[in-house]
Amino acid sequence: MSKVTPCLWFNGDAEEAANFYVSLLPDSRIVHVQRNVSDGPSGKEGSVLVVEFTLGGQRLVALNGGMKMEYTHAISLMIDCDDQSQVDSVWTAFLAHGGKEEQCGWLRDRWGVAWQVVPKAMFEFLSSPDKAAAARVVQAMMKMVKLDVDVLRQAFEGKSAA
Repeated sequence: MSKVTPCLWFNGDAEEAANFYVSLLPDSRIVHVQRNVSDGPSGKEGSVLVVEFTLGGQRLVALNGGMKMEYTHAISLMIDCDDQSQVDSVWTAFLAHGGKEEQCGWLRDRWGVAWQVVPKAMFEFLSSPDKAAAARVVQAMMKMVKLDVDVLRQAFEGKSAA
């Protein structure tokens, strides 16, 4: 059966990026590193061409494409975190390695890849049949940079944040 694998474009530092990404989550590892077999646009013979890796069980590929390409918000990678502790840990790791915070649980890593760091509770709140509670969660999220499970839960329950 065919599978879809996201491929991230880098300019010479695909292996460094993949190693950083797999350090973030359990069930993550480098699967294979393919080296250039000759000199070419993507690097010298023997340099890294492609890194296959899994991130939280999801297969991805990092490609050294030979030139700098900019990422846009048109695509992002979402990490659904078990709890606030994991949100905090992943968020801090990205920022400590050159990432930049954005709004509503989004950030960019040092390579410009857009990530959404989202607690699993957020999905529960938003899928609630209580539309008013879900709307309050969205309003609370819109005021945040890093998502805060306690504040989102208070919004869901109709309590104001202290």
